[in-house]
Amino acid sequence: MLRFGIDLGGTKIELCALTGGQVVHRERVATPAADYGAIVEAIAGLVERAELALGERGSLGICTPGAISSQTGRIKNSNTLALNGEALDEDLAKRLGRDVRMENDANCFALSEAIDGAATGAPVVFGVILGTGVGGGIVVNGRCLVGCNAIAGEWGHIQLPYLDADDLPAPDCYCGRSACIETYLSGSGLRTEYVRQGGQPMAASEVARAAAEGDAVAKQALARYTQRLARGLSVVVNVLDPHVIVLGGGLSLIPELYGALPEELPKYVFSDHIATRVLPAVHGDSSGVRGAALLWE
Repeated sequence: MLRFGIDLGGTKIELCALTGGQVVHRERVATPAADYGAIVEAIAGLVERAELALGERGSLGICTPGAISSQTGRIKNSNTLALNGEALDEDLAKRLGRDVRMENDANCFALSEAIDGAATGAPVVFGVILGTGVGGGIVVNGRCLVGCNAIAGEWGHIQLPYLDADDLPAPDCYCGRSACIETYLSGSGLRTEYVRQGGQPMAASEVARAAAEGDAVAKQALARYTQRLARGLSVVVNVLDPHVIVLGGGLSLIPELYGALPEELPKYVFSDHIATRVLPAVHGDSSGVRGAALLWE
């Protein structure tokens, strides 16, 4: 069966075609982010060109920032503002003459890694995106857990637990609250901690590189970041008790996290033993678009 996945981002739209789990076609175009009608046509064009090239009709899944409101059936909380309030799945279904399934990017990431990635075969998987923002998705027995409010897995907007003096003053979050996990664990959170420790402003990836090269200030900032990550994930483990936590996003590429987290998590999790594995994503940046295609698995 031919499955199309679409990763609808703020700057690019990517199509991936899967057959038997193998990628058989890819194409990217720029996102006309300010024009909703143009977004619909861009996605439709990608699908039509792929079907022409492959000579076969496929199912269609969409991965997009934001979520589908359980009240309105329309997109909410998307940072591509033209999508908010729109019924993208319904409009594409009409345009392309087929049913369309749609989930947010973190859910698709988690699904991809649960089906044939780092967490293959695990019954309960929590997928984490650590990047510009902090997202999460839950997969149980190979299916996305969305929740009645379509916010399952949104751990980035829980307050960071076990706040201490080093976490204060609590940073404000765009959601209107303060001390959200996202404000500490996004890329800007690591940059802020590095500056707070006495370093000069630099990208989060550069902080990680400096730490690996022995920079004492960067090592301290990264250690503090890892401890906060463990505190944030402890809430997930205490509530969900996943078999595997898969890390994705730019900050997931920091190798030191995977050695330090197994030592830090037991300090905060309510258990005498932690069997939960914390693993890097196998499919990397492709997890979202693969997960969108696998919504039809």
